[in-house]
Amino acid sequence: MSADETFGRRRRRGETHADERLRDVPEDLWETCPKCREAIYRKELERNLRVCPKCGFHLRLKCYERIAITADEGSFREFEMSAAPYNPLGFPEYDGKIAGDRKATGLSEAVVAGGCTIEGTPTVMAVMDMSFRGGSMGYEVGERVARAAEAALERRWPLIIFAASGGARMQESLISLMQMAKTSAALGRLDSAGLSYITVVTDMTYAGVLASFTSLGDVILAEPGAAMGFTGPRVIEITLRIRLPHEVQTSEFHHEHGMIDAIVERKDMRSTLARVLRWCTGAAARDSVLARAAHVEDTHEQ
Repeated sequence: MSADETFGRRRRRGETHADERLRDVPEDLWETCPKCREAIYRKELERNLRVCPKCGFHLRLKCYERIAITADEGSFREFEMSAAPYNPLGFPEYDGKIAGDRKATGLSEAVVAGGCTIEGTPTVMAVMDMSFRGGSMGYEVGERVARAAEAALERRWPLIIFAASGGARMQESLISLMQMAKTSAALGRLDSAGLSYITVVTDMTYAGVLASFTSLGDVILAEPGAAMGFTGPRVIEITLRIRLPHEVQTSEFHHEHGMIDAIVERKDMRSTLARVLRWCTGAAARDSVLARAAHVEDTHEQ
């Protein structure tokens, strides 16, 4: 087979120049951007917080990677949560899949929660991880989110949740859907106590997770290009025979139509959250008053 014929066959399979360059390269050196399909040196990608330096696409982060670039160094203290397998319907092979994800990811579930500081402001933070069952929400995920809200209420701290999920976990059926109400009720108690709740939408956030606690934030931020919606595009196409424009289910579209307060690049997320937290806790207002008082005192002395 000629080189042209081989290239043509690869093209028909959808392979790009990046795929061809990566074919004979060790997997731990390079990574392909899901958007532009360019090969990126993995160390360069990590230095850039897993944002493609060529097209700006924000690749997904694992939960502890997210915590490391958000919380003050050494400040995060993870809450102890139940790690017992939960298979209320006796769904076939579900226990094995959970065990496999726990072994592969080192996580006990699709969300990690704990207390930390962000530029000195104490907060409770929960971070979801798509690598565990697609970030899907079952009983344990809902319980952890609710407990994070309860911990924030007990400490009188604000709450931040980084959302990343394919939706409700089908193996738990109605019990997984009940977590929408449970998490919303827990956040309602936080709101009644006058405490702030901030959500950050990351790629991807869908279905029951978006329709419950993700959309209840006092401030809702999102990363650029994050896919989000109530029903995924493939499901819509199969059931309704409608192909949605790609831009409809993006954070930019939702921001344009008032569903999101701001789109924040990953490199600016920590400082943006710190600024929002300071306003939410009244620290910014106190600093402003003190600064004005100091200015007046200096003026009088002069």
